Amino acid sequence: MQRWRGYEAAPGGWGRSVVTIGVFDGVHKGHQATIGHTVARARELGVKSVVVTFDPHPAEVVRPGSHPAVLTEPARKAELIEALGVDVLCVVPFTPEFSRLPAEQFVHDVLVEHLHAALVVVGDNFRFGHRAAGDVPLLTRLGRTFGFGVEGAPLVAEAGTVFSSTYIRSCVDAGDVGAAAAALGRPHRLEGVVVRGDQRGRELGYPTANLLCHRYAAVPADGVYAARLIRRGHRDPLAAAVSVGTNPTFSGRERRVEAYALDFSGDLYGERLALDFVAHLREQRRYDAIEPLVAQIAEDVERTRRVLG
Repeated sequence: MQRWRGYEAAPGGWGRSVVTIGVFDGVHKGHQATIGHTVARARELGVKSVVVTFDPHPAEVVRPGSHPAVLTEPARKAELIEALGVDVLCVVPFTPEFSRLPAEQFVHDVLVEHLHAALVVVGDNFRFGHRAAGDVPLLTRLGRTFGFGVEGAPLVAEAGTVFSSTYIRSCVDAGDVGAAAAALGRPHRLEGVVVRGDQRGRELGYPTANLLCHRYAAVPADGVYAARLIRRGHRDPLAAAVSVGTNPTFSGRERRVEAYALDFSGDLYGERLALDFVAHLREQRRYDAIEPLVAQIAEDVERTRRVLG
């Protein structure tokens, strides 16, 4: 898969293409259907498939301070999109100037002049251009003017629930990692670098990796989870019992993500890890003494072992 920074990176002599546009945070089942349709139609037409996405999230530029929790970091998003068979991932820097581009100019500059779109595939709720003035009917009319087709990708739903990034964020925020996984088509992943914590886990006999995550990362609700811990350069994941919260037993104030890797005794400091959240085990609790806390951790570890098989 080619990766372009900006639509201006399209090479000279670039032919026609089938294009889809969106933030695609999470690359969930709905996104997968849209991108999959784009790839299929490009192959039918004998042209390249292009996914156009944006960095940073448009909401942060249009409404500073409103950046939503991020389900997939850029590198992970690119990996997931590449796995769907896409030919080109075009990441457009979403600047204040770009946000003010009128809908008609967006179509001309991006889709016509640079990407040479033969077909554009978008979701039914697609909006574009300054103040999101453009919609699918306008895109269709402009397509007739500039010579490209427009196909809508229907929303994906199960049991009456439409899968969207907003819905998945709400699931993660509530600690319902099972529902999030059902919409994503895989477990919700959290990434970060292991940093030194208070060393209390080691003192209790359960040393934990304290994960420093991205400031906008979608961190699950406070609680204890069964997860798979993935290390770079290692094929097999480790089973992990993960605590998210403030360590109420020790009157903690800083919210942390701490993972105890089962049957592992190495040093993880400084490593960049990923946690795939599989199941919510329990809420955070405060204990009046160390002994019941240690007993509870032991139970959490055994439940994690059973859940992950």
